[in-house]
Amino acid sequence: MNKSLGRHLIAEFYNCDKEILDIVEDVEYHMKKAAITTGATIVTSTFHRFLPHGVSGAVIVSESHLAIHTWPEYGYASIDLFTCGDEVDPWLAFDYLKNAFKSIRTEVKEHKRGIYKDIGIPENSSHKTEVVK
Repeated sequence: MNKSLGRHLIAEFYNCDKEILDIVEDVEYHMKKAAITTGATIVTSTFHRFLPHGVSGAVIVSESHLAIHTWPEYGYASIDLFTCGDEVDPWLAFDYLKNAFKSIRTEVKEHKRGIYKDIGIPENSSHKTEVVK
């Protein structure tokens, strides 16, 4: 089964709404909403708008991170969704963002991070993240 500490989606979003991809407040809103959709706990976020266009940013969650870089002039976004633990599903964020950015075509690969057997964790263990306040 190859249980792991985390799931990491590397996604390409094509033919997105160019206007949304160039508005830093919209991109940040949707990335935070995607994190909430997964059930993750947001710790902080940082986003930056480049001139003449483009947005980069990250939402740090207790369970890892969601990151994005946009090229609105091409209708393209590169998105990184990494979640740890047994309870947070990065595919929920992927589906939310696909709709939010109105992407017509996507490509995505899932990578297991910290495969239990490779780092010496018994397969019957459960990895849970703790929220530190």
